[in-house]
Amino acid sequence: MATGTKATQSGGVGGWTDEERAAIKEHATEIKRGGGRGAAKAAEDAQACLDKIAEMPDHDRRLAERVHAIVTSAAPDLTVRTWYGMPAYALDGKVLCWFKPAEKFKARYATMGFSDVAALDDGSVWPTEYAIADLSPADEKKIKALVTRAVG
Repeated sequence: MATGTKATQSGGVGGWTDEERAAIKEHATEIKRGGGRGAAKAAEDAQACLDKIAEMPDHDRRLAERVHAIVTSAAPDLTVRTWYGMPAYALDGKVLCWFKPAEKFKARYATMGFSDVAALDDGSVWPTEYAIADLSPADEKKIKALVTRAVG
């Protein structure tokens, strides 16, 4: 679990960190915003994603902007939105992948994750989250290939 102040639940078991509680609150806001339909909702969701990216510290923001460009060019049919306050990309209404900034949970590196919707199956064991410390051109090609494969 990430560092942060922990709440105490019954039985003395550690609870959510401050960062996890903030992510849950952001998700509740996303759900409330989800009432609209069509192009207006899609534009609002896409703008919310861009706003989240703009709020990130420099290093996370630079990575998120590049990941966003890669994902939207590799899979233009994905819906751009936020998910627990993170940039996310959905297929048929279900989150396919997301970018988790390092700062969000006070982690050593940012990550790009894929849900079970992603067609990344490879035998009986395969990765679903990738650490991103920096992005070289080769790394960008790898992310593009993962997104293309994930869409199916």
